[in-house]
Amino acid sequence: MIRISKMTDYATVLLAELARAPSGSLLSTADLAQRTRIAAPTVSKVLKSLQRAGLVRSVRGLRGGYALARPAIGISAAAILDALEGPVAVTDCSVGRGHCEIETTCGVGRAWQRVNLALRRSLYEVSLLQLAGLDETELRLNALERELRPAVGGRAAAALTR
Repeated sequence: MIRISKMTDYATVLLAELARAPSGSLLSTADLAQRTRIAAPTVSKVLKSLQRAGLVRSVRGLRGGYALARPAIGISAAAILDALEGPVAVTDCSVGRGHCEIETTCGVGRAWQRVNLALRRSLYEVSLLQLAGLDETELRLNALERELRPAVGGRAAAALTR
């Protein structure tokens, strides 16, 4: 069974929450933990991995927090997996030459490499925007509604954006 780790699953949930945040806003570790119901120490650990991979940026200080390092549409499922688990490889030989002891006598390696390539292509085609269940129009409306809510009031802001 090919399965992502729980940490990669959490990373996707956290990135999706950051994608839903209004443009330019920062979410703290505590905010993200509360919104996603993932334990704060786990949120912190995952965010550090995502920051090292260049998927999120952080700002220190009293009003600091985390935001996506680039638009959600520019972050692929492959980039998320690579950040938490390393490159996807269904077999040792899928990574490339020299990773398998029997590659010189194996008759199935090339087929597995084709499978791995198809899987990677598919992962590159799925964006964080799609993983978050958003489209660009919905993302803009959500951001506008969140920005208007404090000034206008919850229901009125929602009505203005629909």
